[in-house]
Amino acid sequence: MRNQLMLVSAASLIVTGCADSPETEAPAITLPPGFTAELFAEGLPTPRHIAVSDNGDVYVTLRSGQAKFRPTDEPGGVAALRDEDGDGWADQTAMLGTPDIDTGLAIHDGHLYYSSMTAIYAVRLDGNLVPTGPVEVVVGDLPQSAAGHRTKPVTFDGEGNLYTQVGAPSNACQTEPGTPGSPGLDPCTQLDEHGGVFRFSASARDQSHSSDGHRYSTGHRNAVALEWNDAAGALYLMMHDRDGLSRLWPDHYTDADDIELPAEEFHRVDEGDDLGWPYSYWDAIRGERMVMPEYGGDGETPAEPGLYKDPLIGFPGHWAPNDIVFYTGEQFPPRYRNGAFLAFHGPVAPRREDPGGYAVVFVPLNAAGEITGEWEFFADDFERLAEGSDSVGRPTGLAVGPDGSLFIVDDAGGRIWKVSYAGDGVD
Repeated sequence: MRNQLMLVSAASLIVTGCADSPETEAPAITLPPGFTAELFAEGLPTPRHIAVSDNGDVYVTLRSGQAKFRPTDEPGGVAALRDEDGDGWADQTAMLGTPDIDTGLAIHDGHLYYSSMTAIYAVRLDGNLVPTGPVEVVVGDLPQSAAGHRTKPVTFDGEGNLYTQVGAPSNACQTEPGTPGSPGLDPCTQLDEHGGVFRFSASARDQSHSSDGHRYSTGHRNAVALEWNDAAGALYLMMHDRDGLSRLWPDHYTDADDIELPAEEFHRVDEGDDLGWPYSYWDAIRGERMVMPEYGGDGETPAEPGLYKDPLIGFPGHWAPNDIVFYTGEQFPPRYRNGAFLAFHGPVAPRREDPGGYAVVFVPLNAAGEITGEWEFFADDFERLAEGSDSVGRPTGLAVGPDGSLFIVDDAGGRIWKVSYAGDGVD
């Protein structure tokens, strides 16, 4: 019954099942010496973010409304998985939530929080795989847009606050969206309600975005990867930056430029920060912030220094970062403690001969949240996992389990990997 998850009916909000251990050897991903990866689950329809409870139960959101990836009678919701017999494979599965549930997911203060594109919900964990208590609305009326960037990730600080993002409803805030040479709205009125991180109470219920949301930061295009760093006491995010530089501004950018630009930005975000969208972008090759062409830039004009925040790291363009987790476990070698693992979903269509971006990378950080070394690939070669299919393996969710293992979600392959350290590898 390994494919039970593929048989969930949209008409049923809770469906249980079981799954036997996989009958075939899992395809390999590349890891540092001393690490091993085993499949925890497969056959999941476009799984996204993941959370692991203290008892080892695993929850993963399933992307809503993605008919091109799976039958239309299986939209959204949260898959709940349990390894009942301890063999490393999820042998119990269940579904909870409604079809609009999409990506955002977290466990906080004994509750499971999950989100649609317009609301955040919570249900108290009670030891059952599917919690039996009432589902409560934490935040309603969150803005969305038909133009995309509607994902609402969920994270919490240590002072009773919940954070989510409201993505910008366009690529570059053009006067005529998608039209070559069209200038940007000045000022960009899309930033009035979108394009930033918003803070709410984690314990209050039935909050409204318009009346209860506090804008924490601004100038974001889309930040699916959003995570509070408990050790540093700070918020971090990865921003999906814009597309279409050469198509929309061929006088200033070549197709080769468009492959590399702009960078995907890794930020520590403090209250009041402006990350620069849509007025600027980060050029990782030049190592500086540039004026966006919609606002007078030509690929050669730096933005005014200090006007917008510089990223901690500018990763290669179009890698599509989808999740962050800070390593708090004890299983991995000490060098990983407090560091950040970043899941890159990769471009929809590879733009380079060496595709890049379909990977999990590691950024070494100290307890204060400061970068202490160069970033490196941690889990790679996902593009080989779906050979012969229409898509490559694409990491999209990360979580640290109670035993210190790292869980990695691949939404194209429908898999959850559990990465462990076996020793005799990295110091």
